[in-house]
Amino acid sequence: MTSARPGPGVPTATYRLQLQPAFPFAAAEAAVPYLASLGVSHLHLSPVLEAVPGSAHGYDVVDHARVREELGGEEGLRALARTAREHGLGLVVDIVPNHMAVSPRHNRALWEVLREGPGSPYARWFDIDWEAQGGRVLLPVLGGPIGSELAHLAVDGDVLRYHDHAFPLRPGSEHLPLPELLDAQWYRPVWWRLARTELNYRRFFSISELIGLRVEDPEVFEATHATILRLLAEGVVDGLRIDHPDGLADPDGYLARLHEATGGRWTVVEKILADGEHLPASWPVAGTTGYDALRHVDGLFTDRTGAYELLGRYRAFAAPQTDRGGNWEATVRRAAYKVLTHELATETDRLTRVAARLCAVSPDLSLRDRAPWALRTAVEELLVRMRVYRPYASGDASAVITEEAAAEARLAFVVPEEAEAVGIVRRLLVEPPGDPSAPDHADRVEFRTRFAQTASALRAKSVEDTAFYRYVPLLSTAEVGGDPGSPGVAPEEFHAYCARVQRDWPLTGTVVSTHDTKRSADVRAALAVLTECPDRWGELLAEVSLAEEGAPDGQLAWAAWQTVFGLGPAEEDRVRQALLKHVREAGMYTSWTEQEPPYEEAVAAFVAAGPCGPPGERVAAFRKALEPHVRANVLGTALVHLTMPGVPDVYQGSEGEYRALVDPDNRRPAAFPPEAPGEKDALTVAALRLRARRPAAFGADASYDPLAAEGPAAEHCLAFARSGEVVTVVTRLSLRLAEAGGWRETTLPLPPGRWADVLVPGREFTGHARVADLLDRLPVALLERVAQD
Repeated sequence: MTSARPGPGVPTATYRLQLQPAFPFAAAEAAVPYLASLGVSHLHLSPVLEAVPGSAHGYDVVDHARVREELGGEEGLRALARTAREHGLGLVVDIVPNHMAVSPRHNRALWEVLREGPGSPYARWFDIDWEAQGGRVLLPVLGGPIGSELAHLAVDGDVLRYHDHAFPLRPGSEHLPLPELLDAQWYRPVWWRLARTELNYRRFFSISELIGLRVEDPEVFEATHATILRLLAEGVVDGLRIDHPDGLADPDGYLARLHEATGGRWTVVEKILADGEHLPASWPVAGTTGYDALRHVDGLFTDRTGAYELLGRYRAFAAPQTDRGGNWEATVRRAAYKVLTHELATETDRLTRVAARLCAVSPDLSLRDRAPWALRTAVEELLVRMRVYRPYASGDASAVITEEAAAEARLAFVVPEEAEAVGIVRRLLVEPPGDPSAPDHADRVEFRTRFAQTASALRAKSVEDTAFYRYVPLLSTAEVGGDPGSPGVAPEEFHAYCARVQRDWPLTGTVVSTHDTKRSADVRAALAVLTECPDRWGELLAEVSLAEEGAPDGQLAWAAWQTVFGLGPAEEDRVRQALLKHVREAGMYTSWTEQEPPYEEAVAAFVAAGPCGPPGERVAAFRKALEPHVRANVLGTALVHLTMPGVPDVYQGSEGEYRALVDPDNRRPAAFPPEAPGEKDALTVAALRLRARRPAAFGADASYDPLAAEGPAAEHCLAFARSGEVVTVVTRLSLRLAEAGGWRETTLPLPPGRWADVLVPGREFTGHARVADLLDRLPVALLERVAQD
């Protein structure tokens, strides 16, 4: 194992703040005394470098050399760091190595490339295919074909303007007539719809406003990381979160270079691990940002059998087509085909061109005579069968791009000889590129690299941004890093996961709510209760559906009713906006690029009259009746997260009751301190202060030991000990527990010694504690070993 084991300054717990113009460094600084009182060790800041003006998230960086002025600039960041230090806190910062914003008037590096072309010293920064589009960068910014937009194009000195866009003119071209002037530039402003098939720069997923960076180039790495590395060296910043490393050409090489440059500072990567996938052991990082932990924690409070019963109810209610929301795997596969042929068509074209060129010039004659269409089909069929985000240079590509997948891919061909293209493509992907001096070496390297980058974009777009919105039997499982096709996690699975984390990645990040979660942990915890009463939920929806009319489709109705159940009382506007995003991402009846106003108006009307209207009161009453079980899940999720192996990250506001939907709903500025702290706040503070008080019990050298309850309700008690000093006890599936008669004589054998109740002071337990006594005040317990006299 060669993963990093950072030294001093490693967080015990972090607190995530979403910086934006409405919440700058000064606001964060004002919140420091309160945040320090929680017991966290570090503040976790969203990106701090210069971004597009007004950006509410900061991932659209335009200048790596400057700290964002709208947030208070470098002085504001330093002031925040000083105040944090005075209160015993460090800073962890989110950085974005994969992309920058396509905003030439703010992104000076891109401005120079557009002005000077491939000869610009900044041309090496950006992942541009200069061989395509006649050596000109396609800029999909026009509202229509250029002939219809000429009236909005204007030359202003050495600048071309289009509404609020500005582009540099190639020196000497400013006095040409407009048609000739446009043809003379190193770029082509075109109708935005052409991005789908014509774009010649790598993007962040399918977002044309974000252009890919080539940080695999040492000079680009140094230029784009100099400011962050300086802030680390000067002690302003202590650790890093790496945004989307899967988009990089060489994540392995990048992380090795970063580790060396930072001196091994605590670093976590936003790596989405599929179920059963492990983080590459050679990566010199502390671990992931924690979506794998989220999946396991959520799963504990999900009744697997009930989830499948809920699936049956959903199918009967919504009647979804098999591959459009009826079956998980079929839905993912169809979504992947759709994304490849639409949003990622230009990436697929580029892969096909490289493969065709490689086969035409390779000295390996077995690659010759391959039709481009066959190579494209082979590429597509292998991509849609990827079950993880991408292969890595440090891993075994053949275990990711499997022979089983290749066998399935060959079925797309009628002629067996043409199906050989699948084997050719797989060979190019899994075999080492070979001799660097060979004429096809560069193409082999490029093909492997582009395939991996396209695979990660495809997985994110087809699963997270499409299938999660089509397959909706249980919305709490449709979460980043989740696996809706396999709901629920058994206690033994959870314990095995925690043991592996403590052994291999003890300082990894863990999360349950983030700026990217589609529903906050508290909303998901409420939804999980539905797996304990699927029949009652199905009957309720049948009743409320009779009380309202006008649901545009069954799947949307099912998702809408779950949304208001999970969220609880909320403003209609929040629900409407989240559901409009839901149907656009699903892309079945409307989408972001092909909006259908009549359908969207029907969605809004349904939300107002149904879930947020009088029928919604029936759902609210149902939730109120289940509130004790929602409470058990909310508190159980929080306590497990805060005491399991890893470094917990608390999202802003989620130390207390926090009900939020998909962004931008979950990126609203938080209030510090909270107006009315409750029992979840008290639990969070108690757990975080315990971590701070006993860091060795949770750190790199700590231990994790499952504790098994005994008796009639043992399966409902999830417990574990940390280093023989702390014991966590939570209730799982509390509704099923109540229906079965409660805890009765169930006991929990505690480790030797006396144990004080941290959440309910004044109580101690020893030996075989009755679970009914342990959990008579709260559905969870946090015990601390009492020092012997």
